[in-house]
Amino acid sequence: MGTGNKQPRTDTEPSDGHLDRLLDEALKETFPASDPAAVGFDKPSGSASGDPDGGDVRAATPIDAEGEANPEALGTGRPHPGIWPDLPYEAWKETCATLHLWTQVVGKVRLARTPRLNHSWQVPLYVTARGLATSPVPYGHRAFEIVFDFIHHVLDVRTSEGARRVMALQPRSVADFHGEVMAILSGLGMPVPVDERPCEIPGAIPFSQDRIHAAYDADYTERFWRVLLQADRVLKKFRTGFIGKCSPVHFFWESFDLAVTRFSGRPAPAHLGGVPGVADEIMREAYSHELSSAGFWPGGSGIDYPAFYSYAYPEPDGFRGAAVRPDAAFFSEELGEFLLPYDAVRTAPEPDAVLLAFLQSTYEAAADVAQWNRVALECARGIPGIPRSVS
Repeated sequence: MGTGNKQPRTDTEPSDGHLDRLLDEALKETFPASDPAAVGFDKPSGSASGDPDGGDVRAATPIDAEGEANPEALGTGRPHPGIWPDLPYEAWKETCATLHLWTQVVGKVRLARTPRLNHSWQVPLYVTARGLATSPVPYGHRAFEIVFDFIHHVLDVRTSEGARRVMALQPRSVADFHGEVMAILSGLGMPVPVDERPCEIPGAIPFSQDRIHAAYDADYTERFWRVLLQADRVLKKFRTGFIGKCSPVHFFWESFDLAVTRFSGRPAPAHLGGVPGVADEIMREAYSHELSSAGFWPGGSGIDYPAFYSYAYPEPDGFRGAAVRPDAAFFSEELGEFLLPYDAVRTAPEPDAVLLAFLQSTYEAAADVAQWNRVALECARGIPGIPRSVS
């Protein structure tokens, strides 16, 4: 059972436009870098000052004097970075490292409250139309959700009882971010202590002690999310061509990558473990069955550029020598997987087709040399509105 009391609601609610204007004004006050404090919002009790113990506040959409949405005020006010934006790792690697750790703080909140699922599928974040989200996290009979909003650059925490807290995403240390998230959840009557040791980062500093990582570039963070948005879309299309066991398309905060994984149905040799910050039994369970996994990460971990990847576990004989598409794809001996530089997709006349060719050909390489039962596991890719034919 949860520990907090249900937030009281007011009998009279102000208009939607008034609520939107209130939140928009408050959000603007959170953005100055000199004010790193989180800002909490609950439903006003009919006055502009609001009731700190009240209910919800609606989405932070900028509204003009006539109560209509103002497109020019949406987001950050910067030019749109494009469908497949440029994302040079060197230009934002400090922000990338900080954001990686921020997502680990939020991911570990979900980990602490969500029942264990095979292959640790209970812990990832999910790409949304605004950023990355936990999905509902149970807290007794209540629930909360945490969203990284990379359009308005806020961390948005909402509960099933209507309460809401919003924290500005701006340059601040991992220690400050961790402390503020813990304070927000405690203030909502939903305290969630977490293991402060970062995962899959050698020599990492516990969250509450890390005052080294403190960068946040809003422009490059939005670019990163927009790459995830497109990668998520194409990976989901690729996923529809498989009727065997397959993971969702999800964002693993431990390794900071977007991934989808197909399984042959056969057990795999025990993983050797040894991953920093991750118990060996977790790795053994995650890799308990033969698989082919593909996804995207923004750089680091042995490469200084963003790339799509594809690997097989266990790696079958002949996999790394297989011919794959497109020509820009290659097998990295250092990482033990196929890579396709993101720029090869971004600059292609048909990015979707190039990425799908990489995903399909590397999967086929794994499935063919390992002799998967492809006839039983595969199907035609899904088409919106058309049921899959079953003979």
